[in-house]
Amino acid sequence: MGFVSTLLGLCGFGVGISVGTVVGYFLFIYFQPTDVKDPTIRPLVEQDSKSLQRMLPEIPLWVKNPDFDRVDWLNKFLESMWPYLDKAICKTAREISKPIIAQHIGKYKIDSVEFEALTLGSLPPTFQGMKVYMTDEKELIMEPSFKWAGNPNVIVAVKAFGLKATVQVVDLQVFALPRITLKPLVPCFPCFANIFVSLMEKPHVDFGLKLLGSDVMSIPGLYRFETIKEQVANLYLWPRTLEVPIMDPAKAERRPVGTLHVKVVRASKLKKKDLMGKSDPYVKLKLTEDKLPSKKTTVKHSNLNPEWNEEFTWVVRGPESQALEVTVGRHDKMGMNVIPLKELTPDEMKTLTLELLKTMDPNDPQNDKSRGQITLEVTYKPFKEEELANDLTDDGDIVQKAPPDAPKGGGLLVVIVHQAEDLEGKHHTNPYVRIIFRGEEKKTKHIKKNRDPRWDDEFQFVLEEPPINDRMHIEVMSKPSSIGLHSKEFLGYVDINLEDVVRNKRINEKFHLIDSKNGKLHVELQWRTS
Repeated sequence: MGFVSTLLGLCGFGVGISVGTVVGYFLFIYFQPTDVKDPTIRPLVEQDSKSLQRMLPEIPLWVKNPDFDRVDWLNKFLESMWPYLDKAICKTAREISKPIIAQHIGKYKIDSVEFEALTLGSLPPTFQGMKVYMTDEKELIMEPSFKWAGNPNVIVAVKAFGLKATVQVVDLQVFALPRITLKPLVPCFPCFANIFVSLMEKPHVDFGLKLLGSDVMSIPGLYRFETIKEQVANLYLWPRTLEVPIMDPAKAERRPVGTLHVKVVRASKLKKKDLMGKSDPYVKLKLTEDKLPSKKTTVKHSNLNPEWNEEFTWVVRGPESQALEVTVGRHDKMGMNVIPLKELTPDEMKTLTLELLKTMDPNDPQNDKSRGQITLEVTYKPFKEEELANDLTDDGDIVQKAPPDAPKGGGLLVVIVHQAEDLEGKHHTNPYVRIIFRGEEKKTKHIKKNRDPRWDDEFQFVLEEPPINDRMHIEVMSKPSSIGLHSKEFLGYVDINLEDVVRNKRINEKFHLIDSKNGKLHVELQWRTS
C-alpha cells in the first residue's frame, strides 16, 4: 500500500502542476491589471540628477552629437503622408507575399495562408536625426536614426486539415541606426543603381504576438525576444549589408561592352567646292552618345578621290543605340552618312561603301544629288562575358578594359576631369583644364564665370607600356569670355605620379592646386590593361 500511495501522490502532483501551469498561463494572459496609471509629466528643470541620467539615452541624436542634423521637416512629411504610405506599403506587401506563400504552402500541406488584417497603424516612425557623409566617389551615404513605436495590426490566418489558426502582431517597437548608401550615382532617374543598408548597432525590437487570441510575448522569459534582435543583427550588422538593386548598373552607367575599329580607306567622286574645281577633304568621325570629341583624318589637298587608310578605335557602351556618324568636309560639309552599330556582325570586318548625303532626312530632295562615296572597313569587337564580369573594382566602380589592339604589355590610361573648387582669377574666372602627357595636349570644355566648375570630361591615352615612371601635368586656365584687355590667366596646376595609378588600377582624389590659395581639382585616373 505504501508504494501505491506514493505512486498516486506523484501522479497527483504531476497533474496538479500541469493543470496549475495551464490555468495560470491563461489567467496571466487574459486578465490584465486595471490599476494602470498615466505617467506624470514634469518639466526637465524639476527632475533630479538620477532621473536626468536615466533619460539621457532618449535624447535625440542631434542634441548629443553635432554631426547629426535635425530633420523635423521629414517627420512632418511622414506625418502628413503616413495614411497614404500605410495603404501603399500594405498593398505592396500583399502583392509580394502572394507568390512566396503559394510557393511554400504545398510543401507543408497547408490549405491557405492569408492576411485577415494588415495595417501599419496610425503612428508613423520619427527620425531623431540624420548624418550625411561627403565622399569623392559616386555615392551618397546617410545614417538616419529612427524610432517607431507603432500600433500596427497584422493578422495572418493559417488553414490546414479543416482547422484555422490566427497569429496577430501588435504594439511594434523598432529603434535602429541604419547606414543607407546609394551607389553608384548615375545620370538617369532615380539617379542611383543600388541601395545598400547596414545596421551600425544592434537594433531594439519589441512587439506583441497573439496566438489564438492570447499574447504569447507576455509569458515571462519571452518578453524582449532577444533571438529576433540577434538574428537581425547577424544578417545586417555592419559590415554586413542588405543590397537592394534598383536598376542594372551596366545599363545605367553605360558600361563598356566592346570596341569599334574603323579604317577610313578612301573617298571617290567628291563634289567640287572651289572655283578651280578642286577640294581639300578630310573625314570627321563621331560615335553618338560618346563624350569624347570627334576624330579626324588628315587633310588631302586638291583631291576629289583621296585615299587615307587611317585607323581609329572607340569604346562602345550601347551597341543597340549607338551609331557612327561619318562626315566628309572641307570648310563646309561635303556629305555625310551614319552607320548604326546594331547592323554590324560582332567580330566580323565589314567593308562599306556609303553614298554621301546632304542630311539624314530620307525625304530631303537634296539627297537625290550625287555627292560622292566613302569606303570604310568597320569591325565591332564585343568583350567576352568573363571580361565584363571582372571589370569592377572592389567598391563597385567600373574599370574598363583596354582595346584588344593595344600594344602587348601596355594599356589604356583614362583621365576623367570631374570638377574644380574655389578657383580664383584676378580678372576673370572662365576655367578650362589642360592635360599635358608625353608631349600630347588635351583640353576640357570652357565654362564661363564659374569658380566651382564641373566638366566630367574623359580623355584616353593608348600606351605601349605601363607609365610607372611618368608624371602627368594638369593645369587650370582661364580665358576671357570676349576680346578685351586681359589675356589668359593661370589658376593653378598639379603633377600626378602615375605609378600609384598603375599599381592600384584607379585613383579618385581631390588635388590641391599648386600656385592657388584654396583651389582644388577633382581628377579620376584609371589604368586599363589589355
